[in-house]
Amino acid sequence: MKLLPRLSRRTLVMAGAVGALTVAASAVVPTADAQAATGCAVTYTTTSWAGGFTANIAIKNLGDAVDGWTLGFTFPDAGQRVGQGWSATWSQTGAAVTARNVAWNGTLATGASTSIGFNGTWASANPVPTSFTLNGTACTGTTTPTTPPPPTTPPPTTPPPTTPPPTTPPPTTPPPGGVTPVAINGQLRVCGANLCNQYGKPIQLRGMSTHGIQWFANCLNDASLDALADDWRADLLRIAMYVQEDGYETDPAGFTNRVNGLVDEAEQRGMYALIDFHTLTPGDPMYNLERAKTFFGAVSARNAAKKNVIYEIANEPNGVSWATIKSYAEQVIPVIRANDPDAVVVVGTRGWSSLGVSDGSNANEIINNPVNATNVMYTFHFYAASHKDNYRAEVERAAARLPLFVTEFGTVAYTGDGGVDVASSTAWIDLLDRLKISYANWTYSDKAEGSAALRPGTCASGVYTGPNVLTQSGALVRDRIRTPDNFPTA
Repeated sequence: MKLLPRLSRRTLVMAGAVGALTVAASAVVPTADAQAATGCAVTYTTTSWAGGFTANIAIKNLGDAVDGWTLGFTFPDAGQRVGQGWSATWSQTGAAVTARNVAWNGTLATGASTSIGFNGTWASANPVPTSFTLNGTACTGTTTPTTPPPPTTPPPTTPPPTTPPPTTPPPTTPPPGGVTPVAINGQLRVCGANLCNQYGKPIQLRGMSTHGIQWFANCLNDASLDALADDWRADLLRIAMYVQEDGYETDPAGFTNRVNGLVDEAEQRGMYALIDFHTLTPGDPMYNLERAKTFFGAVSARNAAKKNVIYEIANEPNGVSWATIKSYAEQVIPVIRANDPDAVVVVGTRGWSSLGVSDGSNANEIINNPVNATNVMYTFHFYAASHKDNYRAEVERAAARLPLFVTEFGTVAYTGDGGVDVASSTAWIDLLDRLKISYANWTYSDKAEGSAALRPGTCASGVYTGPNVLTQSGALVRDRIRTPDNFPTA
């Protein structure tokens, strides 16, 4: 259960994502239209590999201030296509490409700049555009692009400058014959700002979090987990193991065994298992540092050969600095890596895993000082009735630079109770889907509170499917989780 502070609207400091890539610039002069007073300078940089490329575009406004902008350009080769993009809303018709601002970068003062980008594909050639428009007004100028020869393996997708590339290239074997999330995607890894599958393709996992495993045991049995895998079509089971509150500290061996058993249950159903070291009170993760080392040493040794395990090492740090959280992570991660060098590790963030927003900060402290480890993602939590536009804006901004994982969210208030905020929940899930950010909803339980997916008494009845067992929150989230996954393999 989370007790995040009530949100206060703040002005966020926005920064564009800039990649360290080969530069090919287009200096564009203002137009002569005095009424429009529109002009821009564009720098379009690319890194190319066989069949694909990453493009980063810096836009500088040389005309009057604009509140809302659209950048247009045309690919010189018909085989070029925009794939995943960031920091703008992308569309393509034929060879014509349009990028529209998102909420946080729509206002550009005279002389102000913003950066956007995308991953694309090409067929027979990969030339770069030579002309652009800003809000429909042509920006005239020239480009002298250079495209380096394709490397033998593609770079990580959406690479932020602070995240190291993966240590191994994606395998070239054909997709497996299975149809479960784990059978298709295999061992996951972090590629730039994305969670990627065994083929190096960005994916999104969607699933549910348990409540504390010391409670609601009858909500986690063969029938209920079958319903989650088969009826909900979930990709992910988050195993919330509280450390305090009658949790791990009371029986380390017993809770470790319970977690391992649920990892096996998820594996048998082809779901990923997110092992959550559920720290909340006290908020300083250093309080549980030695417990964390012991626990993660045990579960990583036992599950090292599995492909379905993700480690979440601190649920919701609070009341401490990012420097403290980072120090904790850099002491726990090596314990996991000693046994399981390949698994993804998710690190909690400041302010109840709000990227610092609930503490009046933002993601810059992480972007500028990331955890010194590879294959790491960063946690973001929200409760839709409490955390709205300014939180969404920060996630949109941060996702261009950091690999994010929403390991917990609720459709209700930060207390975990109250009515479902359908509009805000839908806006959040739409955003996560668009950015391919994985998520787990709180909770797959029948607790008598608004965030529970199952109606009170469901788990005692032993019936876990059908419209009569779901709360309003459960019905909304199930409908979104069970839509078809997009797990590319080529």
